[in-house]
Amino acid sequence: MILKSQVEWALHCCAILAGLPEGRYLSTKALAEFHGLPKEYLSKALQSLSQAGLVHTTLGPSGGYRLAKAPAELTFLDMVEAVEGRSRTFVCTNIRANNPCRAPGYCDETPCAVARIMWEADEAWRDKLRSVRLSDLMEILSKEIPADLSKRSFAWVLERAG
Repeated sequence: MILKSQVEWALHCCAILAGLPEGRYLSTKALAEFHGLPKEYLSKALQSLSQAGLVHTTLGPSGGYRLAKAPAELTFLDMVEAVEGRSRTFVCTNIRANNPCRAPGYCDETPCAVARIMWEADEAWRDKLRSVRLSDLMEILSKEIPADLSKRSFAWVLERAG
């Protein structure tokens, strides 16, 4: 399974937005600059988050994006599905029906073992993403990112936040 690069971008942007003070917004331009991404492509990921109700957006010189929910209320699954959609990652086309040796009607009623295993794996993946909240990521990052880098990054973001 390969996720769109926009998923990575959305997750990183939400991590940045999670640190914004109440009432402040960060522009697409600033988020793109911070992550070294093309603004036009990043805006698609941000629009997906907005359409899913995960971020608020406002227009104008001090406009941009901010989280619509507290980090503890946003799961990784929410953010991934905002960009990728909710469709299963495996689509069964029932190629077993092409088997020239099978009896007519054999296995037409139930999904095959391959599909069931893949769907179980998909659900396990989704369960894991559902169990991790943006606040969990923020806690991990607070332990892993050196304090001076975190401080400089926060200052950089605040200078650009509307």
